[in-house]
Amino acid sequence: MNMNGKEKGFVQIYTGNGKGKTTAAFGLALRAAGAGMKTLIVQLMKDYPYSELESLRRLQPLIELERFGNDGFVLRKHPPRKEDLDAARQALARGRQAMLSRRYALVIFDEICVAIYFGLLSVQDVLTLIDEKPAPVELVLTGRYCPEEVIAGADLVTEMREVKHYYQQGVLARKGFDC
Repeated sequence: MNMNGKEKGFVQIYTGNGKGKTTAAFGLALRAAGAGMKTLIVQLMKDYPYSELESLRRLQPLIELERFGNDGFVLRKHPPRKEDLDAARQALARGRQAMLSRRYALVIFDEICVAIYFGLLSVQDVLTLIDEKPAPVELVLTGRYCPEEVIAGADLVTEMREVKHYYQQGVLARKGFDC
């Protein structure tokens, strides 16, 4: 895709209970960077220092990453707090602003489907985002539990399905491969 508006950008979703949703989205960012295109990744509910963050830093300014909130309330099995809701709203506003600016060929909302599932954002928030997407911008949404209404608004949907995982054998997340 180029940013002169001659090619149409699509809406892609990576969802399901299997491994690889964020990895697939970041792979698109890597591909876009290789073609000289700019990407903004808006990451919701993640604050762990995953290894890919260092890789992304090396690809600036072609790939920018902004993180909003964490999943602490999920781990504590508590409802989201006001600051969790505020972080999600800030993520949505920042990504929307970036998408509408057309400065980025690719805008990724990592874990936005999970944010809907936990009530941080509404289905309507995301449907409005899809409706507002400028034609040349590629929009990618990731996360488990993607609602059917959001899936219906996408052009490409990939469901990662866990068939077998070494976590089930007691293997913890491995630096460089899982985190």
